[in-house]
Amino acid sequence: MNSLKSFAASVAVSLFAFTAVNAADGKVKATNLKVDVSKSELIWTGKKVTGEHTGKISLKEGTVIMDGAKLAGGSFTADLTSITNTDLTDKEYNGKLIGHLKSDDFFGVEKHPTATFVGRKAVSKGAGVYDVTGNLTIKGITKPVTFPVTVKPTATGADVTGKLVIDRSKFDIKYNSKSFFDAAALGDKMVNDDFVVDIKLVAVK
Repeated sequence: MNSLKSFAASVAVSLFAFTAVNAADGKVKATNLKVDVSKSELIWTGKKVTGEHTGKISLKEGTVIMDGAKLAGGSFTADLTSITNTDLTDKEYNGKLIGHLKSDDFFGVEKHPTATFVGRKAVSKGAGVYDVTGNLTIKGITKPVTFPVTVKPTATGADVTGKLVIDRSKFDIKYNSKSFFDAAALGDKMVNDDFVVDIKLVAVK
């Protein structure tokens, strides 16, 4: 299957966690918000030479930590067994794609049912935008990544959105990848190494 087409992330996907400490007294000043998994989602997009596919991944749980209106930390866990595809209307092809994404060619969900991101640093860029750096773990392999997120405080908590671009070749996801096979030989069967996971977290008090 021309699958990963990429995801599944995602990454997609992940747990991010970091902690903000007040420089003056060394104490954590934060409010823990629980991610409402019924309103939160991860959307993956993977491309190949002849097109692209997209779908969703559910969250198992998550926490967003706010220091006032500033992002101070948090965590989320993605359930890779929940991967869906939203662009293929043919049930047979849709099922084949999802089955392939769950196989060892891609995410190997039987052995690795979740993906996590552990944040190490959040740098404010102003206007609620942060560059988050941390460790992403997929298929038991952990690599550093940096991606932008936007935080909007709400009356009931905070909304966090972000776009995580993942190079699957770094996580030993080899299927039709130019990083492991000759690009000319793959031809139009080549699947892009990069896939995108759009992150939406709705956190409440």
